[in-house]
Amino acid sequence: MHKPQDPDFEARVRRSFGKQSVMETIGARMTEVAPGETTIALLVAPHICQQHGFVHAGIVSTIADSACGYAALSLMPAGAGVLTAEFKINLLAPAAGDRLEAHGRVVRAGRMLTVAQAEVEAIDGERRKTVAVMTATLVTLEGREGIAD
Repeated sequence: MHKPQDPDFEARVRRSFGKQSVMETIGARMTEVAPGETTIALLVAPHICQQHGFVHAGIVSTIADSACGYAALSLMPAGAGVLTAEFKINLLAPAAGDRLEAHGRVVRAGRMLTVAQAEVEAIDGERRKTVAVMTATLVTLEGREGIAD
């Protein structure tokens, strides 16, 4: 269990998520926030699918990246900003179903760098299938003008 540095971490994470117009564009919403963990849900719709009807890998990557980033931000000091420095994603199966959920969690939170992982599940009725796994490195930015989440 991780301990947040900011007692108002949940409200700050949710406010920052609300500023991401890309999440609104694709229809994603943040459903869970806990210290070092987040979940982002996305209803599958034609405008986010590729030519075979599966959710596009770019969209899968987008929600996984945000799940990792916000899991990291939840442990950062008030006033800090978060940016992704690197990620690797393994696409394990086609993203097909009624909705997707990206579950992000911090593996190690450092002063400057945080490593997080996300699993993306495709949900079809009661059936869940892991379709992608991401590992990301996130940077804590403090004292940079215009960068605060």
